[in-house]
Amino acid sequence: MKVGVIGLGNMGMGAALNLLHKGHDVTGCEPREESRAAFAAEGGKAVVSADALPTDLEAIVVFVINAAQTEQVLFGEKGCLPRMEKGAVVLCCATVAPEAAKALGKKIEDAGFLMLDSPVSGGSTGAKAGTMTVMGSGSDAAFDKADPVLNAISTKVWRLGHEIGVGSTVKMVNQLLAGVHIATAAEALALGIRAGADPETLFNVISESAGSSWMWQNRVPHILSGDDTPSSAVNIFVKDLGIVLDQARALTFPLPMAASAHQLFLAAAANGQGLKDDSYVIRVWEALTGIPLPEKK
Repeated sequence: MKVGVIGLGNMGMGAALNLLHKGHDVTGCEPREESRAAFAAEGGKAVVSADALPTDLEAIVVFVINAAQTEQVLFGEKGCLPRMEKGAVVLCCATVAPEAAKALGKKIEDAGFLMLDSPVSGGSTGAKAGTMTVMGSGSDAAFDKADPVLNAISTKVWRLGHEIGVGSTVKMVNQLLAGVHIATAAEALALGIRAGADPETLFNVISESAGSSWMWQNRVPHILSGDDTPSSAVNIFVKDLGIVLDQARALTFPLPMAASAHQLFLAAAANGQGLKDDSYVIRVWEALTGIPLPEKK
């Protein structure tokens, strides 16, 4: 299948490499030269802007930050829709508000293409392994057209219905939980450190106890290794929990836990940690209490 992947970041690079290694004709799109070079080193092709993608693309997979960037790479001055064959499918993988997904879907369909509202979960590890979970919604035709792409990048595809926006709604709920779990894991570890517990021992004990979570087991090792290189950045949860709270406000629905977690990620970003790994929301407690965090090994 002739595929363009827009955004060769932590998630997009993994998806593009899996597509490439599974026999598809893949061109990546990424402004950062080092990412283009990394993809080219694996045998892929890469361009700087979406309007430089090859013609007659059968599918576009969009891994950008938000709805505005998604619309820009599709419909902007250097957008890629003219490079696609009629009836091609656009997989919109960014976390966006459900209403934004619906608006994008209408524009894409009005232009003569198919859209799959297809946010993903699994992080950079899942992207590299081709084991992401896709929370998809869209027409049967869109799912059928996107099937070769979905098979290459994921091991679980949830078909959540025909209505664009349902996939983004489910991803929004996932991000509420993920953000709260990361913030709570950081808070718990910070409390343990302040109280004098050995952080490595604390991690091991909690990992085998009822208080554990996927985020505890996945993110706390980043803190223990002293490595703040982002697999997912603090700023992602500033954005995603912002989407959650905006939607809740529109529904007159209280979300005290999500609001508190959002404030913690905002505080971390204000403290200069916005581009660091999201587990380093723990530096809020470091700044407030002076707790010693593990140094990089």
